[in-house]
Amino acid sequence: MSRLAAGLEAFNRWVGRVVSWLTLAMVLTTFVVVLLRYGFDLGWIWLQESVTVMHALVFMLGAAYTLADDEHVRVDILYNRFGPRSRALVNCLGVVFLLVPFCLLILITGWDYVVSAWAVREGSPQAGGLPGVYLLKSIILLMPVLLLLQGVSIFLQQLPLLMNRD
Repeated sequence: MSRLAAGLEAFNRWVGRVVSWLTLAMVLTTFVVVLLRYGFDLGWIWLQESVTVMHALVFMLGAAYTLADDEHVRVDILYNRFGPRSRALVNCLGVVFLLVPFCLLILITGWDYVVSAWAVREGSPQAGGLPGVYLLKSIILLMPVLLLLQGVSIFLQQLPLLMNRD
């Protein structure tokens, strides 16, 4: 089980590291957009939209990476005072009763939205905008899958602490 947990976490960390490079690309692209607009009175909708797409990718695909690093916001008033076994219980209950339902809700409610975007091969509503908006909308389904995989990893990592009867 620990190999599976480590593999799932390694995959999410890899995705997070790859996607994190988009933050640099966003900064550089935004610089180019501003330089072109104010320096040369030029602008392209697709270039501006690409910043929005990169932003969405960073947040949607980086969520599981953030969860793997235990960097999501939480109220640590009691958690920090708990011992390892109590923390493991909180983490497992959080996965089962909060993370899984949240991810399932996104998958269920997002499915028709993504399928309808694919059905018409949705593109940007702006003239000169990016084609393939349906690909971006697919990330709505990929994000909860990555979060679920990370949730399984967390659960499997915490289970031995719960089973320990010290």
